Amino acid sequence: MDLSLVDWSRAQFALTAMFHWIFVPLTLGLGFIMCIYETIYYRTGDEKWKTLTKFWMKLFGINFAVGVATGIILEFEFGTNWSNYSYFVGDIFGAPLAIEGIVAFFLEATFIGVMYFGWDKFSKGFHLASTWLAIFGAVLSAWWILVANAWMQFPTGMDFNPETARNELTNFMAVAFSPVAINKFFHTVISSWMLGAAFVVGVCGWYLLKKREHDFVRRSVSVAAIVGFVGILISAYTGHGSAQMVAKHQPMKLAAMEGLYEGGERANLVAVGALRPNKEYNDEQDPFFFKMDVPIDGFLSLMAFGSTDAYVPGIKNIIDGGYPMSDGTIALSFDEKMANGKRAQQALRDYRTAMKENDEEAKALAKKVLDQNMQHFGYGFFKDAKDSIPPIGLTFYAFHIMVLLAGYFLAFFALIWFLNHKDKFASMPLIQILAIVSIPLAYITSQAGWVVAEVGRQPWTIQDILPASHAISNIPLSSVKTTFFVFLSVFSILLIADLKIMFRAIKNGPKMDTVEADNRL
Repeated sequence: MDLSLVDWSRAQFALTAMFHWIFVPLTLGLGFIMCIYETIYYRTGDEKWKTLTKFWMKLFGINFAVGVATGIILEFEFGTNWSNYSYFVGDIFGAPLAIEGIVAFFLEATFIGVMYFGWDKFSKGFHLASTWLAIFGAVLSAWWILVANAWMQFPTGMDFNPETARNELTNFMAVAFSPVAINKFFHTVISSWMLGAAFVVGVCGWYLLKKREHDFVRRSVSVAAIVGFVGILISAYTGHGSAQMVAKHQPMKLAAMEGLYEGGERANLVAVGALRPNKEYNDEQDPFFFKMDVPIDGFLSLMAFGSTDAYVPGIKNIIDGGYPMSDGTIALSFDEKMANGKRAQQALRDYRTAMKENDEEAKALAKKVLDQNMQHFGYGFFKDAKDSIPPIGLTFYAFHIMVLLAGYFLAFFALIWFLNHKDKFASMPLIQILAIVSIPLAYITSQAGWVVAEVGRQPWTIQDILPASHAISNIPLSSVKTTFFVFLSVFSILLIADLKIMFRAIKNGPKMDTVEADNRL
């Protein structure tokens, strides 16, 4: 395969995924906050809470519509740009995506209509239930998509069929409820609360700068700041669980996240640092121009494996092998894994030949060799150990930006809640500006998390089984380049239109003053 075709196919998928991820976390986060607003209206009967809910619901709907459009394109790309991947594992990967489309999307579509158009047609209780069910449908949709993504990081619940040269689903529950999927789901969805809360607080900060909607701001922020703060705390816990899964199943990703080339026992966690971009895994250069570790000896070992004395392998250790793993076995070197992968691929060819010749004895022998080496099947496609290393700099910086900004938002939401509670938020323009600036910072935090997850697992589309270089479609490079720029143009137009409509809705405001006047009458 032409490497430029691989690069362009990856770039197109990354483009689509990152545009899609602009809308998804706001849908999940704002939707949850919106449900709380309507619940307060249901319990109090205060019409101001109803007006407030309708306002945020309007912004939710604008964002939701564009998110659906980009998500559909993303799923089609598996067939157009990644047909080898789709053939190889379509029986498994397609199952959660099909359930997402049939169950979750229909649940959203059914109740979202009631949520928008049923205010005066149904009881308050039924409308509230419809709002919660519509958001539950969005969360359920996220569940199945994240199950599919988690399976790519930790393939399980399958057997390889050498007769069809495809992986087949054998244990649906193992795929749907793998520990990687569970951690990924809770971390992704709950971290979206942070973005949704930052959006609400930022919009409210703009209103205060314009000296308007003070009561609306006070009510909105009283809920959003708490949701954001709790979301960050839970995300830190689930993120820790995800990191432990990475340490166990994707040690190369963990090494990239920490810029760790030479590991060992009592490994330290990097707080901040600047990497040398020309560092090779097997040279003698210091990986960092400078770095500052967290001042707790063995903190990376503790966070990854629960003990400060645990061994954490670096990039060179993973390639050289020979270190003790958490399950008590000794790690194989890259060369050993590559040899096993080539044995598996040769055994597959031998099996297919024996199948054509009806040689049952040769088939059985080839199947035995294949089963023994299948876990390293993907390594047989590599020619050099460097092929197995992800982009270190991008993974390292994305991870540390995500963590540092998460710490910022923990303090930010605590401060905003306190100021709002003391009725001081409205009199502090610098904090209001900070609230507005925090909206793009929240998006950077969210996008950085996905960069870590997806760039850190390169070069694999399926961990240890299928690298990206052999997962793409054999299509003309010009077609991928053309569609890349077509998608870039279309997505940019959609984003501009989305922002323009949202800005207009925000400028028009929630009309809370009208509600207050109506109440006086």
